[in-house]
Amino acid sequence: MTGDENTIQVNFSRPLPLFPLDHVTLLPQQVLPLHIFEPRYRQMVDHALDASGQIAMAIFQGRRWKQEYHGRPPVRPAVCIGQIAQHEKLADGRYNLVLRGVCRARIVRELAPTEDRLYREAMLEPVGLSQDETPRLAKLRTELERRLDRGTLRKLVQSDTLLEFVRDEDIPTTALLELIAFTLVEDKEKRYRLLEEPDADTRAGIVEVELEGLDKLIRQATAQAGEKYPRGYTPN
Repeated sequence: MTGDENTIQVNFSRPLPLFPLDHVTLLPQQVLPLHIFEPRYRQMVDHALDASGQIAMAIFQGRRWKQEYHGRPPVRPAVCIGQIAQHEKLADGRYNLVLRGVCRARIVRELAPTEDRLYREAMLEPVGLSQDETPRLAKLRTELERRLDRGTLRKLVQSDTLLEFVRDEDIPTTALLELIAFTLVEDKEKRYRLLEEPDADTRAGIVEVELEGLDKLIRQATAQAGEKYPRGYTPN
């Protein structure tokens, strides 16, 4: 089955390794640099490179992972499948990786541990693979262009780069939404909502609410200090 309709295939009939962290670090279309040093994850990368080169970035459930990190603490169901785009194996076995987000998925079941496999594996199912343009997405794209070009978001450090992406018609709006979401949404729980949500229109609604909040924050800061922002605040 296709994870990225243009280039990358994901075989959901086979298990994929799980790499759980405490928050969402990857969405589709994003890139994530990783330094791999733990023996179990070095083995995971070894095995992934010998197979599809894919890893499912998972998220720990609750706080038990802090006490059970080296065990098998519970993970949340939503994951992002990443493709190893670049890798460098160091002399001592550590890795430097660049992981590219491919698609959303959901954990169906986790495989039982084995003596020779140090890392966790799970069977997954795809979530929200459609890249179809919808009126809601088109409206969001138009609004993003307005805000970045001559609205409050013009004050963001990333505004020129984001505006260039918005105006690139070769970038599907669903892919653009991933980029905007990861750039502008910092709250951990909201990022997880964006990861687990299969419907692009619903994700667009989450981003729209976030944009409204950011717009309000920038207007308040500007009203209070003109072009000088209060201490501790920078529009980036």
